[in-house]
Formats: sequence, structure tokens, C-alpha cells
Amino acid sequence: MRSRIIDIFEQLLKIQRMKKALLVFGLGLFLLASCKKDYTCACKIDGQTVSTITINDTKKNATATCDDNDANILGVVQDCSIQ
Repeated sequence: MRSRIIDIFEQLLKIQRMKKALLVFGLGLFLLASCKKDYTCACKIDGQTVSTITINDTKKNATATCDDNDANILGVVQDCSIQ
């Protein structure tokens, strides 16, 4: 009886360790996903790529920065987007 209780207790400890390991792994994965990365912003006029720039930031900020390069000068439209 006593050995059965010890076995159950040891199994519970293993489960707790596994839960902690999964939590640490998940947190690490989340932190890596929100890191800054290199994104390429391509600007096109009439479908032709006229310039590209590399932006090192989060995807949300890189998209906003790239969109800031959109322009309309004398009817000529430059459309920039993340590739």
C-alpha cells in the first residue's frame, strides 16, 4: 500500500515538472514570435518595383513604416507594401 502511494506521488511530481517545462517552452516561443525581424518593403509604380528597403522591426511596425512611403505625386501613384 505504501509503495503504491509513493508511486502515485512520484507520477504527480513528473506531471508537475512536465507542466512547468511546457509553460517555459510556450513563454519562450511567444517571446521569440514578437521579436524584431527583417522585412522587405517594395515600392511599385504602375506594377514595376522602383525601390526596396529592409526594415528591422515587428511586423506591425514594419508594415506601418512601409505604408508611410506610399505617395501620389501629380497623379503618379507609388504603392509600398511588405513582401
